[in-house]
Amino acid sequence: MSILGGALSALSRPALRGSFQPLSNGLCRNLRANIASRLTLGASRFISRSATSNIKPQHLPGLRKPLESRFFSANGTFAPAEASLAPTLAPPAVGRWLLASSALVFGVIVVGGVTRLTESGLSITEWRPITGVLPPLSLEEWTAEFEKYQATPEFKLLNHSITLDEFKKIFFWEWSHRVLGRVIGVGFVVPLAYFAFRKKLSRSMPLQLTGMALLLGAQGFLGWYMVKSGLEESIMTTPGAVPRVSQYRLAAHLGTAFVLYCGMLASGLAVIKDWKFSKSGIWSGSKTVSWQEVTSNPAVRRFMTRSKLLTGLVFLTALSGAFVAGLDAGLVYNEFPLMGGRLVPPTDELFATAYAKSADGSDLWRNIFENPTTVQFNHRVLATATYISTWLLWAQSRNPAMRAVLPPLARVSINAALAMANVQVLLGLATLLYMVPIPIAASHQAGSVALLSTMVHLLVSLRRPGMAARWWRTAGAQASKTKS
Repeated sequence: MSILGGALSALSRPALRGSFQPLSNGLCRNLRANIASRLTLGASRFISRSATSNIKPQHLPGLRKPLESRFFSANGTFAPAEASLAPTLAPPAVGRWLLASSALVFGVIVVGGVTRLTESGLSITEWRPITGVLPPLSLEEWTAEFEKYQATPEFKLLNHSITLDEFKKIFFWEWSHRVLGRVIGVGFVVPLAYFAFRKKLSRSMPLQLTGMALLLGAQGFLGWYMVKSGLEESIMTTPGAVPRVSQYRLAAHLGTAFVLYCGMLASGLAVIKDWKFSKSGIWSGSKTVSWQEVTSNPAVRRFMTRSKLLTGLVFLTALSGAFVAGLDAGLVYNEFPLMGGRLVPPTDELFATAYAKSADGSDLWRNIFENPTTVQFNHRVLATATYISTWLLWAQSRNPAMRAVLPPLARVSINAALAMANVQVLLGLATLLYMVPIPIAASHQAGSVALLSTMVHLLVSLRRPGMAARWWRTAGAQASKTKS
């Protein structure tokens, strides 16, 4: 920039002006303007976007152009920095799209839970990503699908008396689950391509969102891999085998859906909050709270760390529910807080040798994932730990010293988390005591996602604004000051 400044200032020196005296004054001015514009263009090419993201607008007096209209269209303010040097700030439309995508994932998780509870997941015996969108439309097509189902172990061992009309009901749930998954894929990938082509995404977002898109595609393969485990003919020849999907694959499928949901929700909330901060200076529900002071406060940092740990515990507890569902473990010990009259079942029942596959019994750890009694006990312990931890974090937020530093949205989020934790405990107890009624059990699974949502919102409300949001906020404030 010093070279640029020196070259521009040299145009006004007397010696240089004298060399242009034979030319007309108008031609001389045009020549100087031409040289200045070429020097400016050459200098701007050497200034990378990353290198200038922290440059203050007053440091670039030779590059004065209006800020992008999408940011200051309301008041017509002009900024002293060239818009092309500014970092891209994702607009609210990106945030709304991500939140809508997360809502669809929430829905597919709930539908998937109902599909599992109604034992409908094995009703469709083929995976046809394109042609499978249309359900059977004629009696002949329905009959053909029913005949395929009649060849499965589930029909032969459990549902051999099912009628065509009853088959249509379980077919509907599995078909709805698959079609909704396809809708999510198209509804995510197409807008992602559009926003990326229009350069509406912040610098880190293309890679992050592309990873989510790939994970969405992997979900389709993982879902079929899960269903396939319940269609294997080996089930017919294995003593005591039950025709159901592998609990390991079910947990992987559900866990991936949780990851996608959290990623979309957190990204969408961050985009909307960053835009609001850049426009009005409002951070975490307040315009007067200094995010620098809050995020650098040691007490808030400790609170943030504990919030992350609790979020992980909520995730783990919800994931353990997949093993409970996969093994129908909710149908054993339908009492609380005792299990067979004891707080903890006998050790030989929790670690039964029947679940070990090695002769020496060295793999008794399989009970943790394959023994219904152990799986239910583990879910109880994790749920109790989550509930107590939520109360403790809420109590910390009510401390007068902590209340004074926590921003408004963080306090709202932890209150919502505690309320949802209480609802979730009641739903869990009702599911257990009434032997897994479908409406209550489905609500319990939805409640786990709702509780996870409150924790994600808590973490987002404590994050500092993104780099692009801070840049635009600084530029807007300085432009307003210059105008006034």
